[in-house]
Amino acid sequence: MSGEEIFQLFAYLLPAVVTGVVAFYFFRLHTRNEEGRRRYLLHKDTQKNTLPIRLQAYERMALFLERIAIPSLVVRVGPKNSNKNDYENLLIKSIENEFEHNLSQQIYMTDECWNIIKAAKSATIQMIRKAGMSESDSADKLREDILNETMEKNSPSATALAYVKKEIGELW
Repeated sequence: MSGEEIFQLFAYLLPAVVTGVVAFYFFRLHTRNEEGRRRYLLHKDTQKNTLPIRLQAYERMALFLERIAIPSLVVRVGPKNSNKNDYENLLIKSIENEFEHNLSQQIYMTDECWNIIKAAKSATIQMIRKAGMSESDSADKLREDILNETMEKNSPSATALAYVKKEIGELW
């Protein structure tokens, strides 16, 4: 093969190679766009189906936080006898039962939100235990002490509920 024949072969091959590279590039670009479009449509469809479930989970956790707020808790759960330790345990058991009833809702919310809800539950129990260490001698007096304890501080439930509302606002 002479130099001129090699040059002609190159002249014929170069446009074919360039056309092949351009076709490959456009085909790859098209498949990426198509994959992105399918992923977007799938995400949109999934979002449409899961949004009501997620909202229901946030709704249930908002109800949980309202139910464990000290003022509503002590009104809803009255002492069964005059023993202050029995009443303290009854309040804590009520909170724990409410929490266990809603435990599955954590899969629909962010880890941060779930941790804040757990912290509110723990802080509420701590407030009850702290009031239980007082010198009160009856369940009714303990009830007063618990209410007085919450009058002075911001409720952990209210703080957690504000965060839940903020997170729901970010879903839109």
